[in-house]
Amino acid sequence: MAISSFNRAATLTAVSVLMLMPVAQSAKPPIKVGRCSNTFVSQVGTRLVDEKGKPAPASGTSIQFTNGIYLVSYDTVRDAEAAKPGHKVKMCLDSLPQSCPPGDNRGKIYTVVNYITGGSFTLPDSQHFCGGA
Repeated sequence: MAISSFNRAATLTAVSVLMLMPVAQSAKPPIKVGRCSNTFVSQVGTRLVDEKGKPAPASGTSIQFTNGIYLVSYDTVRDAEAAKPGHKVKMCLDSLPQSCPPGDNRGKIYTVVNYITGGSFTLPDSQHFCGGA
């Protein structure tokens, strides 16, 4: 089935509008397990960079969102790396760390669904969980 040029143009326009939505439209991150909110990708990169600030290939994946959440993995996460700044996503809080030292809140785990690519991934907010390195 062929897609008309009108439908292609309408789809491209809708995607462009989503990508250009202002940062202010990003909701606060979810704070209760099972809750979700919409936000936007602000930056995608590797877990590490070299001494010149260049991405360190095969060091893992990092992704930052306009709601202030940063997620990271030692693994290369293809669905996260397919995201681009401006992509609208749904972010859900899957779990909170337990029995953490006071002030150490690392270890929240989020699932993210990208409305543009259709991909999803689940990552923690830190390389180490609370009480770790």
